[in-house]
Amino acid sequence: MKKALLVVVLLFSALAWAGSDSNPADYTINVHVNSARAKGGSITLKVTIDGKKYELEGPGQLLLPGDYKAKLLKDEHKNAYEIYQMYQFLFPDKKTRWYVLVGVRE
Repeated sequence: MKKALLVVVLLFSALAWAGSDSNPADYTINVHVNSARAKGGSITLKVTIDGKKYELEGPGQLLLPGDYKAKLLKDEHKNAYEIYQMYQFLFPDKKTRWYVLVGVRE
């Protein structure tokens, strides 16, 4: 039951973040999606941003590997060793979807 509630909350959150009034000029980050997989009601992406490898997680359908434009919605550094980031991707049809940083690879 808790998992179903989490999925519903994530989906409604995604709809709230999604907008058709997105300005493409705000999406200055180039993200290369290397792979995507469905996991427990969410999507996990292995991506490369500025030559660094990350894992992002969010709602929605699988993304095809390729290049996407994004912007950083949240970038919190409470100390020198912890990080919280949330990215919003802009798709060619002007729809958006957010993804949270869940992994960093060297």
